[in-house]
Amino acid sequence: MDVTYLRGEVAMAFPRGRLLAVRGGRLYVLAPDGWDVVGGRRPEGARPISREEAEEWCRFEGVGVEVLDEVPGVG
Repeated sequence: MDVTYLRGEVAMAFPRGRLLAVRGGRLYVLAPDGWDVVGGRRPEGARPISREEAEEWCRFEGVGVEVLDEVPGVG
């Protein structure tokens, strides 16, 4: 199942935005302990990014890029 990555808007607490992912129609946010389901719709201002941009975000934030392969599947 394909994953779409998004970057949330920049905020004081998150100067590079939050990393989000959509898989199987479900929205997830990357939290310190892994991916958490986000209820509701995609946050306003979140924009799609490529896998390469998501990897760059991870490296900048000190997160292993393998987390991008750990987005939960539906079911």
